[in-house]
Amino acid sequence: MPPRHRDTDRTPSRLEGRATWLVSRAYARSSGLLNAGFGADGDGLRGYHYRLLAALAEWGPASQAQLGRQTGIDRSDVTAALAELESRRLVERSADPDHGRRKIVTITAAGSDQLHRLDQVVDGIQDDFLAPLTPAERDRLVALLTRLVDAPR
Repeated sequence: MPPRHRDTDRTPSRLEGRATWLVSRAYARSSGLLNAGFGADGDGLRGYHYRLLAALAEWGPASQAQLGRQTGIDRSDVTAALAELESRRLVERSADPDHGRRKIVTITAAGSDQLHRLDQVVDGIQDDFLAPLTPAERDRLVALLTRLVDAPR
């Protein structure tokens, strides 16, 4: 019978120091903090709602398909999330005059206000996630992660 391990924080030595392992562990930690933060202070909204509101605030009105591409959210999930945002009057959807079936989504004033409140939630989560690092280390980590994310595939 194989030994039972109850210590879930242990890492096999083969994985220690491997960047891909560390990034996946950091992702798991950040996801947990984001889920908890939005759950406690997000007024029932989640990270994908935040991404959609942020995209609309920064880039202006867009089609649902365009929002999906810009935010990396699956088209069917975008539709469901926008329906929820629309029911809360945080966005408005209207017919595209140039394309009969396409809907154009616009953030409302209430959506902008909600986005600012969610910015504060996300800022707090960033502080919690990066707490072990000095300000200079935080800046360096963000710069390095940005290079990795922006690297050609």
